[in-house]
Amino acid sequence: MTALERPALVDYRKNGKPPKPTFSAKEMQRRQDNIRGWMARNSVDAALFTSYHNICYLSDFLYCSFGRKYGLVITQDNATSVSAAIDGGQPARRSFGDNITYTDWSKNNYFTALKGLIKGAKRIGIEFDHVTLDLRKALQEAFPNIDWVDAAAPSMRLRMIKSDEEIRHISKMTKIADLGGAACVEAISIGAAEHEVALHSTAAMVREIARVWPQAELMDTWTWFQSGINTDGAHNPVTSRRIKRGDILSLNCFPMAAGYYVALERTLFAETASKDHLRLWEINCRVHDEGKKLLVPGKKCSDIAKALNEIYASHDLLKYRTFGYGHSFGVLCHYYGREGGLELREDCHTVLEPGMVVSMEPMIMIPEGQKGSGGYREHDILVITEKGNRNITAFPYGPEHLIIPAKKGRKPAKRK
Repeated sequence: MTALERPALVDYRKNGKPPKPTFSAKEMQRRQDNIRGWMARNSVDAALFTSYHNICYLSDFLYCSFGRKYGLVITQDNATSVSAAIDGGQPARRSFGDNITYTDWSKNNYFTALKGLIKGAKRIGIEFDHVTLDLRKALQEAFPNIDWVDAAAPSMRLRMIKSDEEIRHISKMTKIADLGGAACVEAISIGAAEHEVALHSTAAMVREIARVWPQAELMDTWTWFQSGINTDGAHNPVTSRRIKRGDILSLNCFPMAAGYYVALERTLFAETASKDHLRLWEINCRVHDEGKKLLVPGKKCSDIAKALNEIYASHDLLKYRTFGYGHSFGVLCHYYGREGGLELREDCHTVLEPGMVVSMEPMIMIPEGQKGSGGYREHDILVITEKGNRNITAFPYGPEHLIIPAKKGRKPAKRK
């Protein structure tokens, strides 16, 4: 190697002491051993995970791509995260298992790292729903004559049933989401801008995450606060629109820690609500209430959706429903995947089991120009238990609680 040449791999494993992990070694070993069990049953020699959610779930390391490739290789003997040198020793400090770091000096260095970890394999598991055509082609060139097996679907099924540790983590986060909701309500006033309400909520949640998990990485907690026309989409981004009296409002609080995010979503009104708005809001709350009763072991996701459809249809509102009634929670975020096999939709036939964590979040959207226009959505997170469910969301909802009165002593924000 000349003075201008650089190595393909570097070792940052001893660059600092690892922080306190999110989960116990026993819990992380359980997750990896579940994957190894699937591998053994299907004669898979090695599994290469490339998605944010699976690498995080199986190693406790959440990567930041910025155009670079990351991975987690699991064999029957080892689990090794593969990270880019730009991240220094952070991936090694965070990973449950070993780590290997590749450099940017050649685009093939990522595959050099993989070749050192996957030797003699004949069947390799990869995530069919995450591997791009370009990466698939590059893998086939790096590992010719390999039988590629889908690891995405079986790993998703394993993630759908939460451990006690995982449920405790999610439960703590729902309390933080409730705190974010309270901060939203505190900041709502006539003339306040959406982004100012959202910033107040997000700051409150980040500070609480730092208090509850002092060694956590503080990233990606956010709030979508929507008003008026902006409530028509569940995922509409924050704007600088200012709240007007009588506006329909929507708070969406998303605290995130260790790759897990939870959600609190509520319909609100600024100071007053019309009779049409109240009628629609109360119907949606009824669907929410009835939906929570259906989240019990043995219920099929598709049957739950069909039952709730009947309530909307009885009020001629089914045509205004915009998405499914809920989904699984766990390792999840707005820019990476979730357990798509556990969604409360007509085309999902998964049967609920104890240990699953599922939201109930009915929404209808009445188009602008019609009476009661706007988006209505309530959202609770429930743990499926042996005998029923446990609601871990505590924030109130409905007209009795969330018509936000005028703030005494506070003047409306001035427009510049």
